[in-house]
Amino acid sequence: MHDKFPQFMGNEVRMRRNEPTSQAFVSRPSRGTVAMCALPVVGAAVAVALVAAGTGGLGVVTPAFAQASTLSKAQATAGVAYDKALREFKAILAKRRAQIDAKQALPDLPGQAVYLARIKVMSTYKDLSDALPSRIGRPNKFGVPPAYFDADIEPLIEEYAALFRVMQAPPADAQASNTPFKDVVDLGRAIARAKGLDAATADAAGRISLGLFFAETNGNQNIGNARSNKYKGSLQTGVTEDRNGSRAWTAIKARVAALDPAVAARDDKETARIGNGDQRFNHWTAVRNGLMHAHADLFPQLPAITRMLPDQIDQMKLFELIQIIPTPTRAALASANLDTYRVSSRVMGYLRNNSMFTFGRADRAKSSATFREILDAMWLFNDKFERARARFEDIKTQETGRAG
Repeated sequence: MHDKFPQFMGNEVRMRRNEPTSQAFVSRPSRGTVAMCALPVVGAAVAVALVAAGTGGLGVVTPAFAQASTLSKAQATAGVAYDKALREFKAILAKRRAQIDAKQALPDLPGQAVYLARIKVMSTYKDLSDALPSRIGRPNKFGVPPAYFDADIEPLIEEYAALFRVMQAPPADAQASNTPFKDVVDLGRAIARAKGLDAATADAAGRISLGLFFAETNGNQNIGNARSNKYKGSLQTGVTEDRNGSRAWTAIKARVAALDPAVAARDDKETARIGNGDQRFNHWTAVRNGLMHAHADLFPQLPAITRMLPDQIDQMKLFELIQIIPTPTRAALASANLDTYRVSSRVMGYLRNNSMFTFGRADRAKSSATFREILDAMWLFNDKFERARARFEDIKTQETGRAG
């Protein structure tokens, strides 16, 4: 893995369309994921520290706003709101850790309250840094802009990620792959070739597919979802999506076999392996079905997309938006100018539920956005896509070495 630190968006799987939610910072439900990462589990020691420290947990020092006579009313109000959000975040982290360590039954959607508390911490901190720029501190190890995140609370985010790692662990009968990243690339390429792309352009499809795997699960195969009872597996698909993708794969399987017999043979093996089980919990079939359901029909447009968006990270972001707001994204692609295509206030709710335009009052006040603004607002995805791109280059290097 290329990630040195736990990915900041943590082991949370983002909610998708038609998922219930109840919180002030997300106006409508949405779809998508952000998921688990390889990291040291902070574990019970952090929970004990959180509980023992009470409102100040882990040695985090917050300013005494009530005593700061030089602050304006707006600044003091923002400080009090952040301190309250931080206390609530620590409390829910400690509660979930205690439940897990005691092997207690967790509530339905156990990650939702934890996620909402983290969103509120970031949002109130952005309000605070807007009101009081002197509160913007040092860079943090997660690469989050310092205006959105106080580096002093990094240990809380590590515990947050560790909790999601437990809450979203794959089921015991999940069928893992020894080559999960190469599988995604191979499938993306094979599907693109079957859709009529040449080998060079199909490479872009392989890279983008790997980006989707990192965006949806942070590169972890077969995971569950602590925020949704519907979306599961390596590409976080619902049952209907998975079945639709499987049927679409069957329709192009013969062409895939003609172009890439090795992929077709691997598919026969994995399909037999999962049998009548849930194909979302076999890594190969989950990725195959997810790509076929949401992305395969868009692959033929890759030559045009790469001209419109020459930046590879932007390309990955666009395909991830197919997961989150498919209809507006396809409409934007069909428009005269992708960058300037504007989405409505209803669509903004889906974006906010996927960590865009949700941190701070200024962002939440936006009633619409252009696609260029949306792509720029996806900064929490940047690290995932950079790691996916690096992994793709590793795979290419290994392939070149074998060919030589």
